[in-house]
Amino acid sequence: MSERVGYARCSPDKQDLTAQHENLLGLDVPEDRTHLDSTSQASTPSPTSPTSSPSAAPPSAASLNATRTQPHRRPPAGSDVLPYVYRVTKYDPADRDEHGSYTGAEPAISDHGPIEAAYLQAVTAFAEDTGVDCLAIREPQIAPSFVDFGAEPAIEGHGLTGLFPSDLAGFHDGARVPLAMGLALVRVMLRDNGAWCRLEVEGRFSVHVGWDQYLYIGSSEPCARASARTRALGLFPERLAASPYDAAYDEPGEQRPADDDFWARVRWLVAVGKAAILEEAYVDNATRWYRLSDGPLDEVRARLTPRARLTVWPDLSTDIPALLADLPDEDLVEFVWEDEDGRITSTVADETQFAELAAQISGARAAAVLPVSVDERHPLFTAVLPDSDGVLRARWRTEPTPSDRDWALLKTLRRGQVVTGAVSSIASFGGTFVDIGGFTAMIDIAELSWRPFDHPSDVVSVGQEITAEVLDVDTVRERVSLSLRAVQDDPWPQVAQRIGQVVTGPVTKIMPFGVCVRVEDREDGFQGLVHTRELDESPGDVIEVGDALTVKIIDVDLARRRIALSHVRACTANTEGQLRV
Repeated sequence: MSERVGYARCSPDKQDLTAQHENLLGLDVPEDRTHLDSTSQASTPSPTSPTSSPSAAPPSAASLNATRTQPHRRPPAGSDVLPYVYRVTKYDPADRDEHGSYTGAEPAISDHGPIEAAYLQAVTAFAEDTGVDCLAIREPQIAPSFVDFGAEPAIEGHGLTGLFPSDLAGFHDGARVPLAMGLALVRVMLRDNGAWCRLEVEGRFSVHVGWDQYLYIGSSEPCARASARTRALGLFPERLAASPYDAAYDEPGEQRPADDDFWARVRWLVAVGKAAILEEAYVDNATRWYRLSDGPLDEVRARLTPRARLTVWPDLSTDIPALLADLPDEDLVEFVWEDEDGRITSTVADETQFAELAAQISGARAAAVLPVSVDERHPLFTAVLPDSDGVLRARWRTEPTPSDRDWALLKTLRRGQVVTGAVSSIASFGGTFVDIGGFTAMIDIAELSWRPFDHPSDVVSVGQEITAEVLDVDTVRERVSLSLRAVQDDPWPQVAQRIGQVVTGPVTKIMPFGVCVRVEDREDGFQGLVHTRELDESPGDVIEVGDALTVKIIDVDLARRRIALSHVRACTANTEGQLRV
């Protein structure tokens, strides 16, 4: 993997970078331009109408059943909503039918000339009215290699060549770029050049490029001057309640951050041989792959793109012939393979390309064939990188795995917390497993009851609803330990108050150093030890299991949960103080 390079940052001395991109933009539309000349003879397009509900972004591989674009989540309560939103288009509102569909002659693609330059000048005017000179890239994506991104003919690669390095360093969620670079990105999107993103300044400004040359500009200011300037350029600014390309957050739940707990779990799974490969989605529709055992994990972390989506996978298969034999007759699949140099590569292909790819990976060290459908992919777990301050600001999210759902539950649990669940099974080794909201926790045999028992089934049964206390939460191994006895009253202090009492109970066990006697009249009653020195007779010759024996409680060790009894002292005690059980 190549090293990341620094990305452009807005600063007072950014004039050189700004000038560089002004040359790329060609902002040379005359100041008094008041109309647009339609030079295209293309058929009438069907731009997005005001009443339509466009997707959150131009077509990605997901919209073409060919990618794994993930859903967004709802913004937090109190998030900023821009009060002034304008739809800026070259389409005259008068040229619409009763359904809001455009009926004019303007083409739905960019003219790469004066109209496009007018769009860019309109963005500049709104930015100046709002007082912003740099923008943040949000949810960037590039077109997958096997589909055309929009209405214009596909170009080689994507339109970011010359704007960013070949590894797209600097084109990531949260990257701040000067306004001139933002305008260059708007131009790429207007041309359907295989890249898309939202450009925003939180709470102040936004630029969203939609289908068919629709531009949505949001501001915290009314921008009257910019609106007038846009009309003077021959474009049509219309007030809207909101941009239809605002990020939509309909998925419930919380996104797992790639924080220290995440990396601790990765490290543990690598150590036990369960995890081996890390997939980094640094923009939508583009990934990099890392072998986790290649050097320290911190070195892998240092090479990741800010706010990237991460997916942890088990190891690739070395049985290449078996993988190739199981290829579907037809469908899109993702090939992932590791070459002899240890480089991991992936590509998406259909049945027409299987033979070529099969020949390519036949000599690989290892490989995997993954379905492109999210529901059919089964990684170990996922996360999104937080910012350097630990805050997760990326708005996109991964598709949750079972482990991710377990994480969401585990992070709500604390030691001492009381939970309710159903006993799901009792293991042969004595552990009792309890379903607490979809996660299986365990009660060790010693934590089932204060009182003695022979088997866990004497205390609980499968299907029984129980209430227990959380003893420990291990987010690395994803284990939760519970205690059933912790929510019950501890009877041992009451037993300690009986020191000095004389009782009669059955002998439950005979040992070389003494006998055990139950001192409570119940099947799960506590037992104490009568040491041989506290017996009148030899236990093997005189006393048998089941015999009633009168004893005196001489000591209760609360720390070790032990009761010491004496038959000798009971025999010499005042019979009026005896209690028979």
